[in-house]
Amino acid sequence: MRYKHFFSALSLCLLLTAAGCKDSGHKGASQPLPVAQVRVFTVAGQTPQRQSEVAGAVESLQRATISAKISGPIEEMPVELGSAVQKGALLARISAGEIAARLSQAETQFGQAQRNFDREKRLLAQDASTRETVKSLEDAYRMAEAGLREARALRDYTLITAPFAGIISQKMANAGDLATPGMPLLVLENTEHLQVVAAAPEGAALKIKKGDTLAVTVPAAEFSQTGTVTEIGPSTDTASRTALVKISVHGGNSLRPGQYARVTLPGEGDAKTLLVPETALFRFGQMERVFVLHNNTAQLRLVRSGEHREGQVEILTGLNGGEQVVIQGGERLIDGQPVAIVP
Repeated sequence: MRYKHFFSALSLCLLLTAAGCKDSGHKGASQPLPVAQVRVFTVAGQTPQRQSEVAGAVESLQRATISAKISGPIEEMPVELGSAVQKGALLARISAGEIAARLSQAETQFGQAQRNFDREKRLLAQDASTRETVKSLEDAYRMAEAGLREARALRDYTLITAPFAGIISQKMANAGDLATPGMPLLVLENTEHLQVVAAAPEGAALKIKKGDTLAVTVPAAEFSQTGTVTEIGPSTDTASRTALVKISVHGGNSLRPGQYARVTLPGEGDAKTLLVPETALFRFGQMERVFVLHNNTAQLRLVRSGEHREGQVEILTGLNGGEQVVIQGGERLIDGQPVAIVP
């Protein structure tokens, strides 16, 4: 009898609880969803600026390897590594005694030929000589003059001067070393005018024209500016499939020849893609979703994203061009909820 009363009371409680839940659900279903204030973005196909970086190096526009033209010991080299020199400054003096002796001989021969020629011209004016004799002495004078110019040119080879103003970036010889024709002694670079040289892939090189601007970064110098393309290699290297690109840069007081540089090249892809602001995309576990506006209501749409760049995300599937997606106010939206667009 005691158990019977207990089960009767329990059944009554369950019935009352079920009735209360049913009433509560009925009341919630009868309340309409509030209108949400949102901002929207119209999806449109865009051409993404796909870019790539290649390594390069800072180089001088003017760079000369100073070599010897004659043989002889280096008598003097008044410059050091890093020395700043002006155009025409003495870089090295080579001792060459035989050239000095040859110059002295040429000067003597020239003086003698000139005196003979002048004397014979005076005699011809007095009818004391013939035109043939004067012509022969004139030829000897011209030959002596040419020999003197040659000897002076050889003498000038002993004095090596700077062809332009710049800085000694390499020094391969010192005073006392023996110089030979073609032997590199110094490297002179003009650091006032610099360029960045990079090897661009053949696909990107085809899209670069002389006069284009490319972004250049030199991390060691904390340099990041745009430069102007001055030269493009006309052929592609068969091994690396790259073409040389030279970019003129300005305003970098800390730039030095040989520094590592990065050059940003235009991408090869021109296909249009759908880009939306990153605030339009919501993640729920492994799912990616956005809210699309349709008849003033928010519709939940599952999408698949691609690249993220500069605050935008590429939508690969799930959206069409011309649709409006919610980019602000969508955090608490419910599928089918009415919305009002905020300008």
